Amino acid sequence: MSKGRGDKAAEIRRLMATEGPAIEENTKGFNRKRQAAVADLENYEELRTRAREIKEDAIERLPELIEQLRESVEANGGTLYLADDAADANRYLREVADDAEAERVVKSKSMTTEELDVNDALQDDGVDVVETDLGEWVVQLADETPSHLIAPAIHRSQESIADLFETIFDPDDPPETADELTSFARERLGERIRDADVGMTGANFVAADSGTMAIVTSEGNARKCAVTPDTHVAVTGVEKIVPSTDDLSPFLELLARSGTGQDLTAYVSLFTPPVDSPTLDFDDDETPLSERDSDRDFHLVLIDNGRMAMREDDQLRETLYCIRCGQCSNSCANFQHVGGHAFGGETYSGGIGTGWEAGIEGLDTAAEFNDFCTGCSRCVNGCPTKIDIPWINTVVRDRVNRGEKPEGYDFLVEGLTPDEEPGGLDLDKRLFGNFETLAKLGSATAPVSNWIADTGPARWALERVAGVDARRDLPEFQRETLVDWFENRASTVSNPTREVVLYPDVYTNHVQVERGKAAVRTLEALGVSVRVPSVRSSGRAPLSQGMIATAEEHAHDVYGSLAEHIDAGRDVVVIEPSDLAMFDREYERFLPEASAERLQEHSYEIMEYVYGLLENGADADALRGGDGHDVAYHSHCQQRTLGLEAHTVTVLEDLGYDVLTSDVECCGMAGSFGYKDTYYELSMDVGDDLAEQFSTAEARDRTVVASGTSCLEQLDALLSRPSTHPVELIAP
Repeated sequence: MSKGRGDKAAEIRRLMATEGPAIEENTKGFNRKRQAAVADLENYEELRTRAREIKEDAIERLPELIEQLRESVEANGGTLYLADDAADANRYLREVADDAEAERVVKSKSMTTEELDVNDALQDDGVDVVETDLGEWVVQLADETPSHLIAPAIHRSQESIADLFETIFDPDDPPETADELTSFARERLGERIRDADVGMTGANFVAADSGTMAIVTSEGNARKCAVTPDTHVAVTGVEKIVPSTDDLSPFLELLARSGTGQDLTAYVSLFTPPVDSPTLDFDDDETPLSERDSDRDFHLVLIDNGRMAMREDDQLRETLYCIRCGQCSNSCANFQHVGGHAFGGETYSGGIGTGWEAGIEGLDTAAEFNDFCTGCSRCVNGCPTKIDIPWINTVVRDRVNRGEKPEGYDFLVEGLTPDEEPGGLDLDKRLFGNFETLAKLGSATAPVSNWIADTGPARWALERVAGVDARRDLPEFQRETLVDWFENRASTVSNPTREVVLYPDVYTNHVQVERGKAAVRTLEALGVSVRVPSVRSSGRAPLSQGMIATAEEHAHDVYGSLAEHIDAGRDVVVIEPSDLAMFDREYERFLPEASAERLQEHSYEIMEYVYGLLENGADADALRGGDGHDVAYHSHCQQRTLGLEAHTVTVLEDLGYDVLTSDVECCGMAGSFGYKDTYYELSMDVGDDLAEQFSTAEARDRTVVASGTSCLEQLDALLSRPSTHPVELIAP
């Protein structure tokens, strides 16, 4: 392991041990609540569609909306300043503080001000800057950075916060419980708000037609910051502008549900500043409010800082649709175990953080944590504005790859990597991205290739050069591929009811050949004529490494091979869920629209197809029944994203199997991710939840079943009993 990879692995271990438990507990709690809150919302998908439409329209018309907003703010008596970058914004904010002769500025939570390093800029001028959100205050006191978009102190336990308060404030009666800690913070922050000269807030949304700002908080501190001092400054990105207040409704319905699982955030404040409420003097308790001055100063500072360039970038543009709910972090297994201090950049964290950091800070910053996204796509179905976050991460990975300079090891794989990528791509990414080539070589030379790969020198070289962790079992290549086996047999179907082409994905063709044979036997037993042609890999492996050009080449080759079968009326049946996901989603970006839709329409996951056959009259007795056989089943993440998990469970139960279905969100393997020495321990840590569930008294004696290659490999590593694909259970 190189020093760089070793240092990163050590930092991941540290964060898993110190911050991981609190992050996991809190994010999983948010996730469970989100699922319940969404389930109760009858028009959830309609709201998501509407929210995306509004964002698409707003970003398209952004220059126009900025000018409309300027007119609205100025008509209300406020000032709008459009800042080009962080330096420009901070210069203006320092001037505002200086004009107000501010000794103290109080702030409500704002990731945008974190992005700009506003606190440091003001403190350099001698201004006391106080965060008034409880989590932000904790982070400020601890001199840390936020670890989550909406819950900045999520990495800290209640006990650690209590210790922090006791160390810093040395109270006579140290607070310990959540209520006590909250009351302690509220009292001290209330004092600081009362004494503040300037209040600074962010804004979740700003309506261009009226200048109305929507500020959504859980603590009500933003309201106090906005109206207590005489001067209110709102700092927000240009992407937060929506055309009108009428457009706020879907976002307010979705924001809290997506982030924390609440039906509605506790405090939803709509300001059309400057507010005309009387200014406050806490030292004067005699003058009636009606007689107090209502002259207030308001500044709206809109931030570009790379956003307008992102708007012009077709691949990063969707990032601007983000409403900062944090759902992509909560739903991500890797984030759940390490948090934003590993899975994050200068400011932004989680799945969407890559797009933000690439657009604002640059590719170097994004590259530091981009690999934590494994493309599982769980975040996609939960994103309130339907952002394809894995694709953004893939695009950034591709751009990082293309910016790297060739290294000395490149010559070792030049002849083994028939890809479309430039020199300089990390060797581990090039090798994993060209797994199809390695698999062909491995099968052609098996079993010798398997023996050599497992020797000490080979494992040392794989770890040293390619970053393959020596603790991970390597795939065992089969000398006879599925395609070879099929060519040497005769069909058992004389009068087929349907015809299919069974797609020979790389693992099924070269490693997990038995599940391919089982799929053929199953389909033939149900009266289906099967063909298994030699077809190129789907491109999932290169895409996972950010090798977009190579993946696109694969997509065109695959469609060219399968189109003739579709023309002949054959359905495409796929065993590996990640390959079906390529056909269903990513190929939309690589193929002409008609071609992509055609492949989507005619492609099915193997157990989905079996389910359809049985539902349409196929003889279930032709398959192997369970007769009450106990099964513990874990579905693949892409299978869940595609909504296909239920088909497998239904088929198994209808055939007489007693199925215990895992509710664990991720096995932790994630394809090549779990092989890499940098991430091996994180991969196993994520998998512990699944191992624990399948080791309970209810599950420990059940046959372990999983639908995806990664899941099968991880389960074999986690458990002392082997796992199998569901089609192998039911095959005659």
